[in-house]
Amino acid sequence: MTTHDQDTVRTLLRTAGTTYAEDAGIRLADKPAPLWRLLVLTNLLAARIKASIAVAAARELFDAGGGTPDGMAELTWQQRVDALGRGHYKRYDEGTATRLGDCADLIRDRYGGDLRRLAEASGHDHGHLVELLCEFPGMGPTAADIFCREAQAVWPWLRPALDRKALDAARELGLPTRADQLARLVRDDELAAFAAGLVRVGTDRHLADDIRAASARA
Repeated sequence: MTTHDQDTVRTLLRTAGTTYAEDAGIRLADKPAPLWRLLVLTNLLAARIKASIAVAAARELFDAGGGTPDGMAELTWQQRVDALGRGHYKRYDEGTATRLGDCADLIRDRYGGDLRRLAEASGHDHGHLVELLCEFPGMGPTAADIFCREAQAVWPWLRPALDRKALDAARELGLPTRADQLARLVRDDELAAFAAGLVRVGTDRHLADDIRAASARA
């Protein structure tokens, strides 16, 4: 690891190294409820909408009772729409309210409400996990990538989950652009936060400039 890499990574983790799950108030663990909440959050984050709005909408849904598959299923469609509206998730609120209800039904019917069973069904294979995640309404490859980036915090077999968005941001910061090389720059338990920070760099030109400037001064 070069001094440049060390300084850049340290600055990135300090300024942007918070997972999206943490932003949404999710205490991620290998347990049914937190994993469901992560699925909801990633479903929301995948839309063409600001991440801060998706995070706020997720918090509103959880506060309304949608923090478990049973709770989401028990909410009426209108209650889901209202919660999304309180989070200012307005352009996609009606369709998303329907999809989240369908997701709750699917996880209960197929996995007994427990995404750990989905992990078992995938054989702990990253590619197969993505395929299974894409079977949930609203969960395409982009959402599946987000889920994997975050879930690697509690599913070590996913590491390193550094997708194209993270690798493109690494290139912008002058860091290695191969996932295995990039993963060596941080501890295993920092990978989820590192990946989230890289994605933020990719969506915020000013953040990228600030990190480059700060690491140059270090």
